[in-house]
Amino acid sequence: MILTVTLNAALDITYRLPRLRPHGTNRITEVSERPGGKGLNVARVLASLGHRTVATGFAGGGTGEALRALLADTDVTDALVPVGGTTRRTVAVVDEATGDTTQLNEPGPTVSPAEWDSFLGTYRELLDGARAVALCGSLPPGVPVDVYARLTRAARTAGVPVLLDTSGEPLRRGLAARPDLAKPNADELAALTGSTEPLRAARDARRRGAHAVAASLGPDGMLAVTADGAWQAAPPQRIAGNPTGAGDSAVAGLLSGLVEDLPWPERLSRAVALSAATVRAPAAGEFDAATYEELLPRVVVTDHPSAA
Repeated sequence: MILTVTLNAALDITYRLPRLRPHGTNRITEVSERPGGKGLNVARVLASLGHRTVATGFAGGGTGEALRALLADTDVTDALVPVGGTTRRTVAVVDEATGDTTQLNEPGPTVSPAEWDSFLGTYRELLDGARAVALCGSLPPGVPVDVYARLTRAARTAGVPVLLDTSGEPLRRGLAARPDLAKPNADELAALTGSTEPLRAARDARRRGAHAVAASLGPDGMLAVTADGAWQAAPPQRIAGNPTGAGDSAVAGLLSGLVEDLPWPERLSRAVALSAATVRAPAAGEFDAATYEELLPRVVVTDHPSAA
């Protein structure tokens, strides 16, 4: 199975309206709720791709109960650890006139030392049956900033490949623990390295400890720098829609390619096609299957052999 970790899980709420009017009254035409947070989005896409997937992290309060009820309707196995605080909500407001999305994210519950210890016990048990693990997203209050470094080292000790998808100081510290793959976006990569040139920044991030770095470039696709070479993959056309969760679908593509032992160009093609197909879907953690099948063979992959 594939294990995903979402320490700051969320109940994702998507509002759709004909036009967003700041400073005025807005009437919502459609509301959807999904189990969210980056790792849960990844888990749902992996399950849609046919991989047995287990999701762990924290959930608490009425929002956490609603999240778990929604998760029970998916093919993802729930191994979330209860907390006394209330799981956060994230709200995406989609302006259908412009296609723009406004995102509002709550901070999440404070995690106590006892709750953290309970999670660590669950995590170590789950590693025993995992083929790979994804460590994803922001940290809730009360969780140590070096948590992803700790979880990466535990997975590596258990012989389980690690994909790290976070930002800021947790990313910097996590890289030092040598994850198998780091997946920042272009802005996160620039903040980490100080370079706005993606290829140079990805090489720098790899020197900081990651065995490979795959950087999301938004509508321009994805760049990967590995020990065997570097490649950039781009969709054949720009896709209009809601980009929320597109990066999480890319993580699912990369992780599924890792456990299936696909060559890097095929992993990138899958990640880019899934990401673009998610833009066409109504909510994060989902992708438009027809768009994915149509785009997958048309993703353009460019080789940069001198950049590894």
